[in-house]
Amino acid sequence: MARKGKITVVGAGFYGSTTAQRLAEYDVFETVVLTDIIEGKPEGLALDLNQSRPIEGFETRLVGATTGIDGSGYEPTADSDIVVITAGLPRKPGMSRMDLIETNAKIVRGVAENVAKFSPDAVVIVVSNPLDEMTALAAAATGFDKKKVIGQAGMLDTARFTNFVAETVGVPVASVKTLTLGSHGDTMVPVPSACTVDGKPLSDVLDQAKIDELVDRTRNGGAEVVALLKTGSAYYAPSAAAARMARAVAADSGDVMPVCTWVDGEYGISGVYLGVEAELGAGGIRKVVERDLTESELASLREAAEAVRSKQADVANL
Repeated sequence: MARKGKITVVGAGFYGSTTAQRLAEYDVFETVVLTDIIEGKPEGLALDLNQSRPIEGFETRLVGATTGIDGSGYEPTADSDIVVITAGLPRKPGMSRMDLIETNAKIVRGVAENVAKFSPDAVVIVVSNPLDEMTALAAAATGFDKKKVIGQAGMLDTARFTNFVAETVGVPVASVKTLTLGSHGDTMVPVPSACTVDGKPLSDVLDQAKIDELVDRTRNGGAEVVALLKTGSAYYAPSAAAARMARAVAADSGDVMPVCTWVDGEYGISGVYLGVEAELGAGGIRKVVERDLTESELASLREAAEAVRSKQADVANL
């Protein structure tokens, strides 16, 4: 793939800076812009990352830009093809994703408005928590076609589920296929019927009690990391997920991934941002990909849709 285009990562915390590193090391973008409101931080990180280019062998150039709460400093991001929004406060031990909603809503709204101003044709990938609500807010604040605003959740949750299954069974992660849909939170819907180990149904490999245990661990995967770290939250796996989504958009690949996107009729659900499988391309979401679900899985997915619907309506006014 030829090196081309510009991608901006908003927020230079652990999540944002690691995402920028992964994107740069792909060596498929001409420029990666990293922004933050802490003066000098993004410039310093960009300088450091650029100095790793001779060692890692990539040519993508990183640019750091300090931005202001008043919207100043966004000029280096202008005409970005893709913008990844990581800005916002991370969880602390004992906090739920929803505890962050009011604070992060103000941050994400400000960022989204500046994205619309400086990069009106960008595809936006949201990773700020609470994810489903912040994705809906970013879509409203940018005014973009909803297919161009995507949330990163299912890729991460599915990766966690896959890792837990592989460790439990004692097989390589490449031997395991899993899937999670629904919300990035309490109404996450792991889909055991879509899960296999070496091509065998998960139910043939593990008993239901163990599957339920792994489902619960997946649903609480972020909280488990937060509790161990004490300060901050997960960023290695989340950044890998966001970067892979961005690469699929940049390559116009058509890859099918579990993401948070606008659902309008699929699975009998309409008018809500929700975690489903979708085909990604240069314009964002090409289409939602429906699969056969069991009755209980479909019921759980519809329950998740209703749980996030009201919160997404509320956050539009924050």
